[in-house]
Amino acid sequence: MIEVIAPGPYATVQDLGRPGYAHLGVPRSGAADAASLRLANRLVGNPEGAAGVELTFGLARLLFRAGAWVALTGAPCPVPGVRGAGMGVAFWVSAGAELRLGSPEWGLRTYLAVRGGVAVEPVLGSRSTDSLSGLGPAPLRPGTVLPVGPAAHGVPADQAPPPERRPPVLRLVPGPRDDWFAPGALGALCSEPYEVSQDSNRVGVRLRGPSPARAREGELPSEGMVTGAVQVPPGGQPIVFLADHPPTGGYPVIGVVREADLAVAAQLRPGDRVRFTTRPLP
Repeated sequence: MIEVIAPGPYATVQDLGRPGYAHLGVPRSGAADAASLRLANRLVGNPEGAAGVELTFGLARLLFRAGAWVALTGAPCPVPGVRGAGMGVAFWVSAGAELRLGSPEWGLRTYLAVRGGVAVEPVLGSRSTDSLSGLGPAPLRPGTVLPVGPAAHGVPADQAPPPERRPPVLRLVPGPRDDWFAPGALGALCSEPYEVSQDSNRVGVRLRGPSPARAREGELPSEGMVTGAVQVPPGGQPIVFLADHPPTGGYPVIGVVREADLAVAAQLRPGDRVRFTTRPLP
């Protein structure tokens, strides 16, 4: 059992989401930076899809009622007071010990995996908290107690390289509704950096910067949306959809962020500057 003493600014239980229900209006949800959650689980010998804790801007305090192997990945946070603790390595937290995390040096979301996985009750096959639909467990708060499942395997004697800060550049696949924008709008989108807004959350990264010029006004009939879609609402400020995005939407999508760069989008914090490109990165 893990007791939440303080969750930090925002913390939730996340796995890899609940795919296959978009036709029923249920978003996939899941970890915003899925690659980091997968890595944390591998480090403690869990299946990659086991549930862990997604911490937003660190600053959490967790009391371990029983000893456990844990791993931290994603945005790098200092972990004082626990022997052997650090990013990208499995370490032991003794029974009765408190795990404290500082604020990350860069990035936004840090992932904590515990050997055996966080064993809250699944909803539609997933333990993920969906901030948009309200499915899954409630966001963590002081006093929340998280059960831990049984460990199926030993802990691998392995560690990951230190987390690397990737360039704040998001590679785009044009469309599917780039024809709703004026000629050259996609090039203009990629020509200047955008600033990440304070209004960003797990639904999407809201950006401030140049508004792509429209060739057609109005809205589309609602159509399916995917993670990474860059939607442009009437105000003209782009939104990059993250894990808790709605399954449908009626604003045109000028491009879609490549899957390999979704982790970069998930780690953007308010005030960061980010660029788009349609070219491969070197």
